[in-house]
Amino acid sequence: MKQLLTDDFRSIVLDSRPLIDVRAPVEFEKGSFPNAINLPLMNNEERHLIGIRYKEEGNESAVALGKELIDGKPREERTAKWKAFVRKHPDTCLFCFRGGQRSQISQTWLAEAGMPIPRLEGGYKAFRHFLMAESERIAKETPTLIVGGRTGSGKTLLLHKLQNMIDLEGLANHRGSTFGRKISGQPSQIDFENRLAYALIRHEALGYKHLVIEDENHNIGQLYIRNPLFGYLREGSLIILETPVSKRIDIIMDEYVKGALVQYSERYGDEGPQQWFDDVIAGLARIQKRLGSQRYIQIKECFSEAFKVQQRNGGLEGHKDWINILLEEYYDPMYDYQIEKSDIPIVFRGDEEAVIEYIRSRR
Repeated sequence: MKQLLTDDFRSIVLDSRPLIDVRAPVEFEKGSFPNAINLPLMNNEERHLIGIRYKEEGNESAVALGKELIDGKPREERTAKWKAFVRKHPDTCLFCFRGGQRSQISQTWLAEAGMPIPRLEGGYKAFRHFLMAESERIAKETPTLIVGGRTGSGKTLLLHKLQNMIDLEGLANHRGSTFGRKISGQPSQIDFENRLAYALIRHEALGYKHLVIEDENHNIGQLYIRNPLFGYLREGSLIILETPVSKRIDIIMDEYVKGALVQYSERYGDEGPQQWFDDVIAGLARIQKRLGSQRYIQIKECFSEAFKVQQRNGGLEGHKDWINILLEEYYDPMYDYQIEKSDIPIVFRGDEEAVIEYIRSRR
């Protein structure tokens, strides 16, 4: 039976083509591709047993054990899951790690069930190599406009008013600061890199002249933008978004206090506010040395008092006080120092409206 193969990885990205990842769950959890679902040929235990057999007795014996483990009822159940997915997504492809036996077996079973679909030539490894290579090429060839500004300036809000942007923090599911952790957690490093690659390939396909990104550090939470990609993204022009401190406090209040409390309450119920309080205290502790003992105690006490008021009557205005201290005495001096030392040329400064107008004029 002739099996269908595809290595048209670019169209898979641009068409948001669904994928069946037939690797074991433990492999999928380390990272896969956007639009991929894990419907494994073998579960973790079966994969482990076959790996032991391979080391002890070689490939032929391992293959024989694999057939024994997944024949019969396991085959019926797993084929049924693949068929159900293909019915909903007839343009899907499947893959294993190298495009070898696991994806070939899965593809054969589906074809015998009357649902022939292609598998990725070279499997996960080949597609992943394509994505990493394209990420570097596109970032190197595309001029970047980097939106900077003090903490709370509304840089992410501004980005989402533009079409030619990539939200790195959104891809990393993190706000990019000490207090930027989201309770939904970050993707794996591999998932983050693959999402970024998809975004870059789609950005290039749309024909934009510039790529607009936010001024980010090498690390975003627990994730990082690997080299040389990070270096290519930084080879651009810097645009400074200038926002009054009063508005910055409001922006931080909306996202880090009001929005966070809603999310924590949805996740933890009545314990949500206390969990949020504990996490903010933990965030302050992480920067205690950089704050200095006196400022750390001042901010911690101010936050604790605001939380007490919040617990008594639901009022949140008191949080503006510690946010103001944290901005003006910690984040602002640190950012101004970083800007002073930065070798990225500053080409424009202005408020949100002016920055958007400038970026759009560069098309």
